[in-house]
Amino acid sequence: MKRRTISIFCLIPLLIILLSCQKESIEADYQIIPLPQQIQIVSNEKPFILNERTRILYPEENKGLKDCAQLLAQYIKDKTHKEITIGSGKDTNNAILLQILPKDKNPEGYQLEVNTQHIIINGNSEAGVFYGIQNLRKSLPIAQDNENIILPAVHINDFPRFPYRGAHFDVSRHFFSVNEVKTYLDMMALHNMNTLHWHLTDDQGWRIEIKKYPRLTQIGSERKETLIGHLNDQPEKYDGKIYKGFYTQEQIKEIVDYAAKNHITIIPEIDLPGHMQAALASYPQLGCTGGPYEVWTKWGISENVLCAGNPETLQFLDDVFDEIIQLFPSPYIHIGGDECPKIRWEHCPKCQSLMQKQGIKSDSKYTKEQYLQSFIMKHVTEYLKKKGRKTIGWDEILEGDADPQVTVMSWRGEAGGVKAAQQGHDVIMTPNSVMYFDFYQALDTEKEPLAIGGYIPIEKIYNYNPVPSQLTDSQKKHILGVQSNLWTEYIPDFSHVQYMVLPRWAALAETQWSNPKQKNYDNFLNRLGNMLKLYELEKYNYAKHVLNVDATYTSNPETGCTEVSLSTLGNAPIHYTLDGSIPSSQSTVYQKKIEINKTSTLQAIAIRPEGNSEIYKQQLYFNKATNKPLTLRDSADEKYNGQGNGTLVDGISGNETFGSGKWLGFSNGKDMIATIDLKREMPITSASLHTCIATGDGVFDAREIYVELSTDGKVYHKVASETCPMPTEHQKGVKLHTLTFSTQTARYIRISAISVKQMPAWSGFPATPAFIFVDEISVD
Repeated sequence: MKRRTISIFCLIPLLIILLSCQKESIEADYQIIPLPQQIQIVSNEKPFILNERTRILYPEENKGLKDCAQLLAQYIKDKTHKEITIGSGKDTNNAILLQILPKDKNPEGYQLEVNTQHIIINGNSEAGVFYGIQNLRKSLPIAQDNENIILPAVHINDFPRFPYRGAHFDVSRHFFSVNEVKTYLDMMALHNMNTLHWHLTDDQGWRIEIKKYPRLTQIGSERKETLIGHLNDQPEKYDGKIYKGFYTQEQIKEIVDYAAKNHITIIPEIDLPGHMQAALASYPQLGCTGGPYEVWTKWGISENVLCAGNPETLQFLDDVFDEIIQLFPSPYIHIGGDECPKIRWEHCPKCQSLMQKQGIKSDSKYTKEQYLQSFIMKHVTEYLKKKGRKTIGWDEILEGDADPQVTVMSWRGEAGGVKAAQQGHDVIMTPNSVMYFDFYQALDTEKEPLAIGGYIPIEKIYNYNPVPSQLTDSQKKHILGVQSNLWTEYIPDFSHVQYMVLPRWAALAETQWSNPKQKNYDNFLNRLGNMLKLYELEKYNYAKHVLNVDATYTSNPETGCTEVSLSTLGNAPIHYTLDGSIPSSQSTVYQKKIEINKTSTLQAIAIRPEGNSEIYKQQLYFNKATNKPLTLRDSADEKYNGQGNGTLVDGISGNETFGSGKWLGFSNGKDMIATIDLKREMPITSASLHTCIATGDGVFDAREIYVELSTDGKVYHKVASETCPMPTEHQKGVKLHTLTFSTQTARYIRISAISVKQMPAWSGFPATPAFIFVDEISVD
């Protein structure tokens, strides 16, 4: 009995060893986001096995790499449940070694080597080691239990495409806590971003303590109420609730230090001379009228700006920036310069006197008030230059006499950036048509939280090239990088913040970091799945549109069909119906383009083991004009060209999002004049079209609509017309215009929608041509 007992206990260690050998193993995947520049799998080398005995080692007395080691240990614990010890030393056995070993001039570059004995991260600097750690973090699988973690042998050489990889965060319209800002920085680090553009002041709130001007936070950080709904909604409604919040200087320092540990530089923005109503409410003598002012309760552009002719204004700015530069070690300070109405200056005796004294005059290029703004911007730029800092401004800073050393942030499309680079300015690209992440990211806006408008899906971000092709090689060197902007008028809480930037930041990260020649959207989608799992692990609230079915429609005038291409993340099976029934796993499997030639309801669903996508639904209505040949007199705007001219007759009507790709937009005074060939003569009694209206964005209804018919395509006669009233206040929505007439026989029909050539003063775009957006034309 005694011997048997001993033999049983002797078997227990062996049993434990056998059980451990049977432990499930999971493997790392180096196909991460952003995609590294070079990945070489070493197939003849055994892998590295990560276990509890693995150590993370860093050079002795290197505090920066010690911080990196602690960060990596936490990442490993979060993903694998393994507690890894850290220490200093060079023992290469079963270790992850962090070291600085510069191999090229790019300070953020690194090399990651994995073999059976160790993992080595060589950085060109501490920042390079940090990004190597982010690579390893994202490569590791997420363990459900205590599985073995296998890392295949690999050589990775990586470095960023751009030195400036930014994300913007507006905390003036809505305020976010210190911990929420830190989480925003954590999210940036995950995406290899290195610059936070922090928008701290605006008309709706001053969010940073300035000790010399205490009223900026005592008064300027609080508004009495906030607009409910969209700016274009009428009548305006307000919540009647006080809204407030600001950061003390100690909190600012805490956030700046936290960012530095994530190798993120914070560039503060004090927007001037416009967007200053919160400051004017605090110190009304700084305005042209002297007030009284209040912290603005609505969105848009306020006409109340800093008084350029008041000497106190320049002293105020000098004093504010004295404190700003003590809080932010960034080499750059952002000074705004956007959306500054000049109406107050035009009627201000002090401003007019200063212009006369300084000899500031209008010329063929700019008004004297635009040159007056340049006077202020150059004063601030020169003041900061004496303090050893550089300035960044929005692209309006080019209007007038811009300081040659200012860096330009191009937001009104790319034109400002192109002009700036051609003039020798450094440029950061952030065009609102691609990089404004407060825009909708789905076409079905009724299911989305309220957004400012527009439509920027993840694919558009991924395919964006921030370096304009019209620049010369020397001019292209002025493009420092690219940045997404998040304005928070319609983003009241941090969960919503995360929803708007994730996973769009994943696409942005690849645009900022990866080699453009290696970029492939389908490959990116295949890699995105692991990133989404990491969002889940970190409990980030991300938008799941990318998991849904995506559809692209093309009008084919030769077959008379609307051709539909369906896709989804990871090429999951897609099942669809056309008869209005709910799709399921028993429905038809999508394999090639669907050709639709009659009124139908397309519904589709992606079937996945972990759960199905939302049901995609699109109604197509066919009429005599659907998928018929169509020509335009004036081409649509390049940014709003939908799927080409056929967008107007593909059977699909656009919704309230004018940038959805379902509308054709015409700018700069162009009209929508479309001629449709019905292919044979037929009786016609009516024609209709839809217009999208968003006056807050300069998108107006047609001024006039008329219909002409022809039998030969040469001689036309007008059969109906409609004059549309000019609105007197902001409007938003879709309007259907139907023009009826007595039965006529014709083969060709010409429909004209004439745009508004001068928008009214109340629009915020006085005397400039409006956009006109038109979609589905119907003929019956």
